[in-house]
Amino acid sequence: MRITDLRCALIGDSPVVRILTDAGIDGYSQVETWKPFLVPNILGLRELLVGCDPTDVERCMTRIRHRGGFKPWGAAVSSVEIALWDIAGKASGLPVHKLMGGKVRDRIRVYNGARREPMEGWTPEHYAKNTRAMLEADEGFTIVKQPIGFHSDMCRDVEDFFYGDPLPDWQQGLHDRGLLTPPAMDLMIDCVAAMRDVLGSSVGLALDCGPGWSLPDAIRFADAVAPYQPIWLEDLLTGDYSPHDATEQYRDLTLATKTPIHTGEQIYLRQNFRRMIETRAVNVIGPDPGDIGGLSELKWVAELADLHGVLIAPHGTANGVLGLGALIQVSATLPRNFIAFEYPVATQPWWYDIVEGLPERIVVDGHVPVLDRPGIGIDLIPQAAKAYLRPTDSGFFD
Repeated sequence: MRITDLRCALIGDSPVVRILTDAGIDGYSQVETWKPFLVPNILGLRELLVGCDPTDVERCMTRIRHRGGFKPWGAAVSSVEIALWDIAGKASGLPVHKLMGGKVRDRIRVYNGARREPMEGWTPEHYAKNTRAMLEADEGFTIVKQPIGFHSDMCRDVEDFFYGDPLPDWQQGLHDRGLLTPPAMDLMIDCVAAMRDVLGSSVGLALDCGPGWSLPDAIRFADAVAPYQPIWLEDLLTGDYSPHDATEQYRDLTLATKTPIHTGEQIYLRQNFRRMIETRAVNVIGPDPGDIGGLSELKWVAELADLHGVLIAPHGTANGVLGLGALIQVSATLPRNFIAFEYPVATQPWWYDIVEGLPERIVVDGHVPVLDRPGIGIDLIPQAAKAYLRPTDSGFFD
């Protein structure tokens, strides 16, 4: 079997990758909705892959890994890797998890991720109301993650939130940053207390915090919210679209508090996780299969983390419906340092009409089932999906 073409098109808002082969087996993957600008980067990998055997996933990857980098640039390489695994699974008649060592769990815990209700404000009462909606969601989440601080509009909407001026033209990938004012710190601590009061002791509370915090503020906040037992504090110092990892600062933070510290969604490749894991700079890592370099890369990092007592909770909030399939396949194989992955949903409801392979109820009691359909477990229905292609991409399914 040989690769004959690599295509990328926008379906709705999401870049979707299609790898074609001379055996008539196609592989698909989906890039985060926020990254339509990566289409040329993905198409630029075509010349390196045409003629290769797509079932030799690692051999193909050695030809393109040098074209990636920290988020968002690793997504181009990652999306191709996932599509290659999709082909390998379909060619063998097996789900990808069987090709990665087999599953170690029959259902996989997820947290709310992209399943959110809009925040109506930034007071403890607003947080309590929003958290109650997550608690009462049909999915029955056992872990709820909420945005706070610099990972929300709180830092722009709350007057005198930090000693600095919010970015006037904020967009995805830009980060506000600065020293917090005492009232802002007190407000956030009260908001965490309000959320814990709603959730009680049986549902985990994770907080998506930044990046943007100073190290002293991060330590103060982590200590102050310790009585409310957050399951983790995420991306306080770096994360998201940060082009670096701040391993030394994270280690200082982790050693200074008993509250679990989490980061890593922006990191590309296992080599760039090694120092963070081996020094136990954080308690929890959150690589995204769509940014780290793909499914194999995430599994390698999870195994290394397990050897060093570091937990893993993969990121994936905007990875879409095909990205959900990829997360399920790799998470089914991860060691028992796995906590849960971030649940992605369709950005438009019609996405569920153009794919096959999903159960009628996707999340039950906070868990998703392991999909046993060949490949990543979820496949596009070309005839249905064609209607949502842009005119310039009309030949994508030809």
